[in-house]
Amino acid sequence: DLNECGLKPRPCKHRCMNTYGSYKCYCLNGYMLMPDGTCSSALSCSMANCQYGCDVLKGEVRCRCPSPGLQLGPDGRTCIDIDECATGRVICPRFRHCVNTFGSYICRCHKGFDLMYIGGKYQCHDIDECSLGHHQCGSFSRCYNIPGSYKCKCKEGYRDNGTNCILIPNVMIEPPGPYHI
Repeated sequence: DLNECGLKPRPCKHRCMNTYGSYKCYCLNGYMLMPDGTCSSALSCSMANCQYGCDVLKGEVRCRCPSPGLQLGPDGRTCIDIDECATGRVICPRFRHCVNTFGSYICRCHKGFDLMYIGGKYQCHDIDECSLGHHQCGSFSRCYNIPGSYKCKCKEGYRDNGTNCILIPNVMIEPPGPYHI
């Protein structure tokens, strides 16, 4: 019987045990035997079953999240979203509001505004619903654009009945009759 454990280079990375006609490899504590006979740290990322990968620091496996908008969940393996909008740390530019996304957030234009490239930067610009004809003002009213929306105002001689403008009826007022004493 040849003692394969005494050969150079050694057939096993950590421990070798000679057997009749062969040998067996063993690994030190904290390592596992790989199919090729090498020893790999049992604390590897593949063993940790992390959702997005991990780091091995000082022999300790720590799962990691790929974005600052995610944090490690209670199970230590999966990442959960941080709602940056709810924390109040996000300040969106004028005419925009915060919308949370998985792992991040966006600042979306308010309703009635469109994102446009003006003066070398993107800004939320008011949509003029009146000039575009995107309003619900009736034929007896005028449309007035206001930031983010519009208002309807009745034309001269008409008044609003709560839903639309109607003609104000001409009521004849009779002059008072002669006074009798």
